[in-house]
Amino acid sequence: MRKSNYDKSPATKIEGRIYQGWDEVRDVLLGNLTDSRVLAVDCYTGVHEEELLKELASDSLMEVILVRDLYKSEEEVLRMTERFMTDDVLFGYVTNLYLADYFDAVKLADARKRISQSNVPVIVLGTGASMVAPDAVLVYVDMARWEIQQRFRRHEVKALGVDNRKDAVSLQYKRGYFNDWRICDRYKEGLFGKVDFWLDTHIVGNPKMIDRATFFAGIEKTASKPFRVVPFFDPAPWGGQWMKEVCDLDREQQNFGWCFDCVPEENSLYFEVDGVRFELPSVDLVLLKSKEVLGEPVEARFGKDFPIRFDFLDTMGGGNLSLQVHPTTQFIRENFGMYYTQDESYYLLDAGEKAVVYLGVKNGVDREAMIEDLRKAQRGEIVFDAEKYVNKIPAKKHDHFLIPGGTIHCSGADSMVLEISSTPNLFTFKLWDWQRLGLDGKPRPINVERGKCVINWNRNTDYVYGRLRNQVTRVAQGEGWTEERTGLHKNEFIETRRHRFSGPVLHQTNDSVNVFNLLEGEEAIVESPVQAFEPLVVHYAETFIIPACVGEYTIRPYGKSEGKECVTVKAYVRF
Repeated sequence: MRKSNYDKSPATKIEGRIYQGWDEVRDVLLGNLTDSRVLAVDCYTGVHEEELLKELASDSLMEVILVRDLYKSEEEVLRMTERFMTDDVLFGYVTNLYLADYFDAVKLADARKRISQSNVPVIVLGTGASMVAPDAVLVYVDMARWEIQQRFRRHEVKALGVDNRKDAVSLQYKRGYFNDWRICDRYKEGLFGKVDFWLDTHIVGNPKMIDRATFFAGIEKTASKPFRVVPFFDPAPWGGQWMKEVCDLDREQQNFGWCFDCVPEENSLYFEVDGVRFELPSVDLVLLKSKEVLGEPVEARFGKDFPIRFDFLDTMGGGNLSLQVHPTTQFIRENFGMYYTQDESYYLLDAGEKAVVYLGVKNGVDREAMIEDLRKAQRGEIVFDAEKYVNKIPAKKHDHFLIPGGTIHCSGADSMVLEISSTPNLFTFKLWDWQRLGLDGKPRPINVERGKCVINWNRNTDYVYGRLRNQVTRVAQGEGWTEERTGLHKNEFIETRRHRFSGPVLHQTNDSVNVFNLLEGEEAIVESPVQAFEPLVVHYAETFIIPACVGEYTIRPYGKSEGKECVTVKAYVRF
């Protein structure tokens, strides 16, 4: 058995000042009120405002204004957001609202008047505090979406202007994904240059705070070098056991099905200051440094969306994923307000003897019969015969299956999949779930009616074997290295290249962010030929990101892998 060397807590080391514990944080913030008697404690949604109120505003000599009290009534907010929430259990429509739309004009004016007339220090606390007190000392309490989702599961945080703690987790997530997070990101983007202090409360009772200079030092350094985001792991109804060993996870857990190792909208970043890790959402880096990280042509096409996603799907010792299909670009635009769809691929990082991938419909399939059987299966009348309608393809390590939107697919049991996809991460139409319940003991939502609208029936057996399975071509080679193109499909904007190497390989970002995974080898090192950045050592199965601004860089075997062959897969945006 190999010993895991997977780093679950990658960090950018920076110089600066960090404050720890509520006593120190409180002293620093209140000590900055000598010139301004107002402290604005602004927050991302999902923050525990009660903890902030208790620790920062317990002094009876202070006046406290809660921003939530200045919003429109909950009934008004529900009416205002109804068209984005829809009546669907999973899917909504992308909001066009701004945080200013939430405020009651009269309440806001009264609060500003109270501040101007107050004879004691004032703390304004909540999402939008800077709008209430624009000249105040400003501390921003940020929160990564992954932690927010954990709080949804515990039913412990309110949504923006709505107390939805009793709602199903799927409904809480839907409100965050389609409405609240987008509003908060738009608002936060306008605050970056105004924030005096950044406060990390991801761990309850253990706050950490950095000042503006330290925050921007971390952003600047991370954006100019290879880096990793903080991976997170999650169980699944089909989850397996591979990641427990390779990534050194809790052996007592029943399974781990997911690892998100490059989803900047949801992952965190760590800045390490004086040996202490400060956590912030990795999307902050994209919002602030989109041109440097993504590349100017990618930013021109996708704005401040990070378009490439890497994640793991572990079914080793688990079960099949749901049989599913992703929407076409036209469908996702018309129905959900998204401007590109979730095209993807399965790269087999590892595979057992029974590994298979279900991909595309069989030649000559009767589409009406298949849809009717899916409906009957959804009603519990029959067990859907997937092999009657869908290609079941044996899979082995290093196979690469391409899955453009509209292609029926799922990974079978006994597989370790590196999923390389575009970023929209919610739009899976499940067609059949193998008579299985979710982790909550309830059936997972099935979307036969939506799925039938987007299935591409031309993606049949001939098409799959001819265009979607192992489309590998050698494109270059040199001393100690070989480069192969492994995809993706011509309908997809992501290009992937596999390198096998026993010595240094020279790469160019070519104006696009590059995303890698070390598929084989204990360690490799990413270096600058001109020492433009600190070398990054990466380990087996780790995903890492090369900002577009890096330009030229090399990757070579390192440590225990020196003199041995390593394998990487690289993804970038195709122009």
